[in-house]
Amino acid sequence: MHPDYKLLIFDWDGTLADSIGRIVESMHASADRSGFPRRDDYAVKGIIGLGLPEAIRTLYPEIDDGQLVAFRQHYADHYIALEAEPSPLFAGVVQSLDAFRDEGYQLAVATGKARRGLDRVLKAHGWEEYFDITRAADETASKPHPLMLEEILAHCGLGRGRL
Repeated sequence: MHPDYKLLIFDWDGTLADSIGRIVESMHASADRSGFPRRDDYAVKGIIGLGLPEAIRTLYPEIDDGQLVAFRQHYADHYIALEAEPSPLFAGVVQSLDAFRDEGYQLAVATGKARRGLDRVLKAHGWEEYFDITRAADETASKPHPLMLEEILAHCGLGRGRL
């Protein structure tokens, strides 16, 4: 274990799970159903990690509140259908996380996913109790705001200066 680090915080989508293609596909399908132009794949990949409302508003700053509600629902419907079998973990993730835990690191997830979605994928992988703490975008300020990370640090007994 590196003497200066006690906690490792991971994002879920695109870091632990190979879900980027499904996110891009779901965003395109939602744009089509909502009457908005598709953004290119690069732009969509750039919003991964944000909470869904923040991601949609980043891609479509002109969207009004009513349109946002409909867009979110289209996205959720499409993504959940794709995730009937959860996105696979990247090769080596399980072994790496197990090695980190064996070395004494605390492990956390800070994600732009909603709590319901995160809990679903954690359960599918048998990891309901694996991480010391998980935080989702619908229960705290979404990234890039630092609050999610600050809450994880506080839970793990580390001050903000440890970042």
